[in-house]
Amino acid sequence: MYPKDSQSHPHRRTTLTTAALLAVAAALVAGCGSGGPSTGAAPPRAGCPTALASARAAVTRAENTDTAWHGPTTGPAAVPDKSIVYVAQTMTNPGVAGVAKGVEEAAKAIGWQVRVIDGDGTPAGIQAALSQAITLRPSGIVIGGFDPQLTSQQMARAEAAHIPVIGWHAVASPGPSERPKLFTNVTTKVEDVAKISADWIIARSAGDAGVVLFTDDSIPFAKNKAELIRKELATCSGVRLLSYENIPIPDAGIRTPQAVSSLLSRFQDEWTYSAAINDLYFADAAPALRAAGKPGSGPPFNIGAGDGDPSAFQRINSEQFQAATVPEPLNQQGWQIVDEFNRAFAERPASDYVAPVHIATADNSNGATSWDPSGYREGYRRIWAG
Repeated sequence: MYPKDSQSHPHRRTTLTTAALLAVAAALVAGCGSGGPSTGAAPPRAGCPTALASARAAVTRAENTDTAWHGPTTGPAAVPDKSIVYVAQTMTNPGVAGVAKGVEEAAKAIGWQVRVIDGDGTPAGIQAALSQAITLRPSGIVIGGFDPQLTSQQMARAEAAHIPVIGWHAVASPGPSERPKLFTNVTTKVEDVAKISADWIIARSAGDAGVVLFTDDSIPFAKNKAELIRKELATCSGVRLLSYENIPIPDAGIRTPQAVSSLLSRFQDEWTYSAAINDLYFADAAPALRAAGKPGSGPPFNIGAGDGDPSAFQRINSEQFQAATVPEPLNQQGWQIVDEFNRAFAERPASDYVAPVHIATADNSNGATSWDPSGYREGYRRIWAG
C-alpha cells in the first residue's frame, strides 16, 4: 500500500489564464499526468509514468495472498513403494531445510520413504553425501541447493544406475536439464524474482529512490540476478543506483557492516532503498544501521531477492531493517519435487510448473515465518489418488 500524493502548498492569487498556462507548462516539463493511483510520496521527480504504472500493477499482483492453486491438476496416480534421498547442500541453510521438510511431508502423503543426507556445506561433504545416496540405490535423488557440476562424477554414477535426479536451485532455470542430467529443476524464475524486487522499489518510492544493491559476483547465478535487478531499476529515471556492493556471501558477516558504515558516510540520507540477492545481507547490515541511529522501519527500506527464510520474515514482521522479501514457497516446492518424481517413475514428462513470484511484507504475512500458498496439498493429493 502506498502513501497518497502530497498536496500543493497555497500560492498567491493569480489570474485564471496565468494559472492555466503554468499548469500546462508544468505538465509538459514533468512528462507525467496527474491521473493514476495515489502513491503517498511526491510525484516521480524524473518522470517515469509508464515504468511506475507497470511496477505498481506487478507489485499489487505479487503481494496478493488470496491466490488459488494454479499448479498441475492432472498427472499419474501414485506409484507405490518408492524411496527418495534428499542430498542437502547444508541443513543450516533455511531454504534447503525448508524444502527438505516439504519433501518429507509430501512423501508421507504419497506413501514413500525419505532419507536426508547433509552435505555440511563443503564440496567434499556434498560429494560424499551424494556418493552415499547412490550407494543406497533409492528410487530417486534430490539435489538440494548445490551445483551438480561440483559432483560430476557422482552425477555420472547416478545416470549409469538409472536413478532419476531432481534439482532444487541446482541450475539457473526451472525445468528439465540435459547437462547436468536432471529430470527437472524446481525453482522460481530468476528473471521474475529480480524484476519484482526492482519493481517494489520503483512502486514504493513512487519513482524516486537512491538504491544500494548487494550481491556476490563470485556466484554466476547471483551476479546475473543482480544485473537483472539493475536493468529493471534503470527503467525509471528517478531511481538512482548509488552503489553496487560486491560482497562474497561467506564474507558477508564481516564485510557488510563495514560497507554499510561507509555507505552511510558517503550517501547519508540519499540512500533510501536497498536490494540484495539474498536476505542474509540485511541480517549483517542491521548492526551498522542501528549504530548509525537509523530506524528499523527505514529508510533505507530493504528488500531481499532471496529464499525468504524465517529470519527474514522475523526482521520484516518486527520492522528491523528489512521491509520485504521475495520468498520461495519452500514447502510447496517440496511437494512439487515429489510429484515430479511420481511423473518420472510413471514415465511421464515433467510438469514444468513454476511458482509465481510473491512479495512478503509485514502487511500481508500476518506474522508468518514462511510463504506457504494455499491449495497445493489438496491439488497434489487429488492427482495421486488417480
